[in-house]
Amino acid sequence: MVELGKFERKEFKSSSLQDGHTKMEEAPTHLNSFLKKEELTFHRKRKWELDSYPIMLWWSPLTGETGRLGQCGADACFFTINRTYLRHHMTKAFLFYGTDFNIDSLPLPRKAHHDWALFHEESPKNNYKLFHKPVITLFNYTATFSRHSHLPLTTQYLESIEVLKSLRYLVPLQSKNELRKRLAPLVYVQSDCDPPSDRDSYVRELMAYIKVDSYGECLRNKDLPQQLKNPASMDADGFYRIIAQYKFILAFENAVCDDYITEKFWRPLKLGVVPVYYGSPSITDWLPSNKSAILVSEFSHPRELATYIRRLDSDDGLYEAYVEWKLKGEISNQRLLTALRERKWGVQDISQDNYIDAFECMVCTKVWDNIRLQEKGLPPKRWEAEDTHLSCPKPTVFAFSPLRALPLSSLREMWISSFEQSKKEAQALSLTMLPILLPCPKRRNADLISVLVITSHD
Repeated sequence: MVELGKFERKEFKSSSLQDGHTKMEEAPTHLNSFLKKEELTFHRKRKWELDSYPIMLWWSPLTGETGRLGQCGADACFFTINRTYLRHHMTKAFLFYGTDFNIDSLPLPRKAHHDWALFHEESPKNNYKLFHKPVITLFNYTATFSRHSHLPLTTQYLESIEVLKSLRYLVPLQSKNELRKRLAPLVYVQSDCDPPSDRDSYVRELMAYIKVDSYGECLRNKDLPQQLKNPASMDADGFYRIIAQYKFILAFENAVCDDYITEKFWRPLKLGVVPVYYGSPSITDWLPSNKSAILVSEFSHPRELATYIRRLDSDDGLYEAYVEWKLKGEISNQRLLTALRERKWGVQDISQDNYIDAFECMVCTKVWDNIRLQEKGLPPKRWEAEDTHLSCPKPTVFAFSPLRALPLSSLREMWISSFEQSKKEAQALSLTMLPILLPCPKRRNADLISVLVITSHD
């Protein structure tokens, strides 16, 4: 089964791999063209010097760099997507971009001195295999949205505390009350329909009890201006101005996983709109203040949520309690403040490394640490990922969802099938990593057969 998330990609670019194959890969909307930090120039005439530097091979061609000698503090590593370095004696680590992690194409057999590092900041629907213990624990280093990973990317969509405090887009409550004569209290903007979180089912039910202005392709009942209809315009000033007019926004993630928090949550906080949030169960650990968002999980049914929204909409005092933190510029959440202060990368800040640079340097530094230990005759330190570094439960359907009555072939149910299939693939992949496959003349499990197929590719 092909991961369903791969059918939903909006942008693609073609890249030629070193093995002669051409693959189609996603160009994630927020993996912008970063300005690379200062780096050492690598010339063909200096190839002999490559033996002096550990090689970091991007098995997924995320960066597109055929060769770069990058400086990481006092250490330097050679970063490349060139797979001809697979068996080079200085190749120390393989870097994987999670969305493109494919069990049919891996650097196997895995050598004892080869570290595997995973960079995955995206939704589980892009590659469910990574969210099962047998796969995530194959990696030595991780950079994921989980706070437990070696390089947490939980705040990847938040530029700074200053943007949260900013009043640039804030529309005064009096003006919002006046705008309510032509606008609904709630706004919904989604064009990725029927994702694993089943959010459209919830919003569809909610619409039966309260008015919602929906601008996206999902449940659309209102149109954006023509110049803002392109999804790329969702970070445009004009789009911000429209959304900022609303009192509440339905901020629903496409998947429900601890610490998976996207711009859907941070954007309304930046604009002075109260997010009605559904997604990460751990979201309370990341709120700017105790009263800055309305959590869908606290309501037994959309009907109860609608009643609460109407109450806040009609009472200025109750509503303002949710934006008081912004009006005063006070962020009380010390966990959030600490995470932003201590992270080793920046967002849209050319004065700091971006998170891909930080990931590369994390691996480079760890590899060099072990090289120095071995030079002293000491054993290398083994770093290993745990299942908490990337975990997400099986998708579920809301109890009132009409999709429960549809055949199992419905798109929503296919997410559940994809999750279950990925679990089997994860178990099969873990078996390929065993040093020896014990003889098993009567193989009844299709997954074990797939293990042999995968292994034969190498």
